[in-house]
Amino acid sequence: MLTLTVETDDGAARSLRIERFPARIGRRSDNAVHLPGWRVARVHAEIVRIEHGFKLVDRGSLGGTWVNGERIAEYAPLANDDEIEIAGYRMRVHPGSHGFAHDRVRETRGIAPGSLQAPGVVDVGGSAADGEVQRSPASAPIDGLVPWRRLLHRRLLATIDLRRQDIRQLSAEQLHTEIEALLRDIAHGERTLPEYIDRDRLAREVLDEAIGLGPLEPLLRDETISEIMVNAPDEIFVERNGRLEATGASFTGEDAVRAAIDRIVAPLGRRIDESSPMVDARLADGSRVNAVIPPLAVRGPAITIRRFNRRLFSPADLVANGSLSQPMLDFLAVCARSRRNVVVSGGTGSGKTTLLNLLSNLIEPGQRIVTIEDAAELRLAHAHRVTLEARPANAEGRGLVSIRDLVRNALRMRPDRIVVGECRGGEALDMLQAMNTGHDGSLTTVHANSPRDVVSRLETMVLMADVDMPVAAIREQIVGAIDVVVHQARMGDGRRRVVEIVELTGLEGARVLMQPLFRFAAGRFGGCGNVPQFYERLREEGEPLDLSIFRAGGMP
Repeated sequence: MLTLTVETDDGAARSLRIERFPARIGRRSDNAVHLPGWRVARVHAEIVRIEHGFKLVDRGSLGGTWVNGERIAEYAPLANDDEIEIAGYRMRVHPGSHGFAHDRVRETRGIAPGSLQAPGVVDVGGSAADGEVQRSPASAPIDGLVPWRRLLHRRLLATIDLRRQDIRQLSAEQLHTEIEALLRDIAHGERTLPEYIDRDRLAREVLDEAIGLGPLEPLLRDETISEIMVNAPDEIFVERNGRLEATGASFTGEDAVRAAIDRIVAPLGRRIDESSPMVDARLADGSRVNAVIPPLAVRGPAITIRRFNRRLFSPADLVANGSLSQPMLDFLAVCARSRRNVVVSGGTGSGKTTLLNLLSNLIEPGQRIVTIEDAAELRLAHAHRVTLEARPANAEGRGLVSIRDLVRNALRMRPDRIVVGECRGGEALDMLQAMNTGHDGSLTTVHANSPRDVVSRLETMVLMADVDMPVAAIREQIVGAIDVVVHQARMGDGRRRVVEIVELTGLEGARVLMQPLFRFAAGRFGGCGNVPQFYERLREEGEPLDLSIFRAGGMP
């Protein structure tokens, strides 16, 4: 049940107790709330029942429906002292019992509706014909606290405004403490909230949305989640153990999603708006973020967060969880120690960055390493390292610093090793040239479906550098630069595994020659019976080598 006080500018007032929903508001005499003014549409607005409260929906009227001085399309939940204004009529809401004694609207006190006739009644077009108005069903959100979060958020903004408090002068810690205290006071003093709602939990959720990333905050704290996907404000999925699953979390609306995106990109000096509706960014912990907003994202702002593992995997961890075998790891350690140029290939989400981190940390300490990335994700344990991050253009289209610019600049920084997070364009040419001109032991990743596909992908990316170079010359560069390709894949059960390691051995005509060293097949890791060509040189230099790891056959 809901009680509504209706008054006009001349002071006339009446009170209605509404027990049947949806309750229509408008000029038609059979509406639950009859407002006979000429500026009122036939069916102007509607109050619908939602989980734990009521929602006001504007029915597309010309004059609009206003709540607390703001024009609305939908507004929920209606709370004590919310003031609705429609064409000169003011209504105050007094939510009562949720029971339904009778399916009708009863006059409880005040003047009869007919005496509220406004002067100059003229029948101008309303929101629809006199027939039935189609009503969208009021579906309860997945998160039943969403309406109450909206209410508390509105109360918070009103309180801050009332106190005339400039929160911009506060530090992050002060802001968190101040807003948390305000929200707890508001939540525990809000009489509209049902008794069964945990007010402390509600305050925490509003705090997360007001100054954090809202419903994403608890997901980011969950170590078992590897990816977070926001498809729409009320549709959030996660990837856990390689499997997608829906969550019960939701934002209060598109504005809340946009606010979360802005909080992510603003500290990085990046922007997202209608002229630039896509952005790549990262969180403070290194997690990779991609965001797309309307008009490109039709269902509302979309966010994809590739979680950064706070726990840095050790080589033993990857062997223990079945990502690769011990002989594979021993071979990769030799590659790092002997300054072999290694490319990690694989599809999206196959674990390339995790493996690149592992390979980077196999490099002996004391060497100067320069890392170059679109968004800084690599976590190297080396004391002597420089981390470079690309920068997009600003609003005027200036200030772009690409990966290619950083690779060229890194050559002047006296690096022992160059690690490029991912080659995806013309920087592939500069990377190959760096590998061919004394920067041995460099590492990078490439999106590819197989080790053989790495060659064609690199050829394509070199051609993107706008250089007039024949394909034969590009292949010579590739063979001269790259020693080993490590191919990673995500299996059907969600696990990431190194499925193949190959060595580039030379050119035969126009064909790049490769020999497989290790392979994952039939559920087992195994050697392929081939010894790398560079092992002969290492043996001559006195490097202790174990050739038995390449023996053909399966291994656990």
